Amino acid sequence: MSKDVMDTQSFNTDLLSFLQASPTPFHATDTIVQQLSLAGFTELREGDAWNLQAGGRYWLTRNDSSVIAFVYGKRPMLETGIRMVGAHTDSPCLKVKPQPELTRQNYAQLGVEVYGGVLMAPWFDRDLSMAGRVSFRGDDDRIASALVDFVAPVAVVPSLAIHLDREANRQRCINPQKELPPLLLQLSGGDKAPDFRALLHDQLRSQHPELTVAEVLDYEISLYDTQAPALVGLKQDFIASARLDNLLSCYVGLRSLLEADPEVTSLLVCNDHEEVGSASSCGAKGPMLQQFLERLLPDPDSRVRVLDRSLMISADNAHGVHPNFSDRHDENHGPLLNAGPVIKVNANQRYATNSATSALFRELCRQVSVPVQTFVSRTDMECGSTIGPVTAAEIGVKTLDVGVPTFAMHSIRELAGSQDACYLYQVLKQFYGYPHPLV
Repeated sequence: MSKDVMDTQSFNTDLLSFLQASPTPFHATDTIVQQLSLAGFTELREGDAWNLQAGGRYWLTRNDSSVIAFVYGKRPMLETGIRMVGAHTDSPCLKVKPQPELTRQNYAQLGVEVYGGVLMAPWFDRDLSMAGRVSFRGDDDRIASALVDFVAPVAVVPSLAIHLDREANRQRCINPQKELPPLLLQLSGGDKAPDFRALLHDQLRSQHPELTVAEVLDYEISLYDTQAPALVGLKQDFIASARLDNLLSCYVGLRSLLEADPEVTSLLVCNDHEEVGSASSCGAKGPMLQQFLERLLPDPDSRVRVLDRSLMISADNAHGVHPNFSDRHDENHGPLLNAGPVIKVNANQRYATNSATSALFRELCRQVSVPVQTFVSRTDMECGSTIGPVTAAEIGVKTLDVGVPTFAMHSIRELAGSQDACYLYQVLKQFYGYPHPLV
């Protein structure tokens, strides 16, 4: 077995572990922070005064769901600029409502809200668990928060039998209010549905015995599929997992930054709320990255000059050409799985790529012998977007959009090529150590 194959297998094993440990943006951020801390990065708190030193490595979070990791290069930023990679921690899912308890036909259910552009049909008949952040009052009347993960399959959304819906395979429109509330348990006699906050209280006590929890005040809890990420296919050509969009890019960016050249200033930002428009304090439309750069470079003139020498690579999955639906792609721009990362282009700025930024990415791919592809939507179809155009508009940095090709984007279980994450890692690692001036 060649070293390259062994390296790819090892990379994918670690990627699958990261995906499994990250059922929500809160858990993804926590997992990233754990790896940064183990690698010697130092925490920054936004409420503290900072004393950043060249040669240092730092991280900070906001809302427990967005993270910036930063390598302060030894060479002056006015020479090197800042190498930036951006991704997002959130994925489309079902979120539990504030007063979720439902009782129907002696079954206890939960009211849920759709987060982002969920492909709803695959959520039926899956073994679901719940995870997220819980805010509580302690015995000392202070408010604190902690993460919980039920881990076990505790919920399911059963389909209606074909015998009761003969048109299900011909035409179906899912009503999320009526059809998506999951089952928790069957009630008997005069039993009442369990109080959801009481369930969370039990999870807090079980998972955080060091905490004193007087009362659960509120929560942000998501449902997720308990099926573990896996390599699939006769030759394990594919990675199947929930949340590949966009935790795959978060992990690739993290691994690349951990090996960044200490001489050059490099940054990774993983924002929450991309799937719902990025408009939040910790989203890409919010001020998180801008405020970090203002503290890093307080002089406005120097900051503009450094940003002029900088580049942001927005890494977010691309649409691979589906063999059963190849007509949904432009015939000249259908990316294949396991054929390398994809440069995403849109004339109407749904992606931030331009010819100068894409040229640099192509050169980086050439330097590490990684194949590269291009995606452009059909002209008669709407195009999605990413944090790329948002970040470019907010901080004025040159930007391009790239990603690994994927099937079933926004499904409860997505599919990517088993070679492509490692391909992208090689390119981003090269970007973080690129010795020449950026575009």
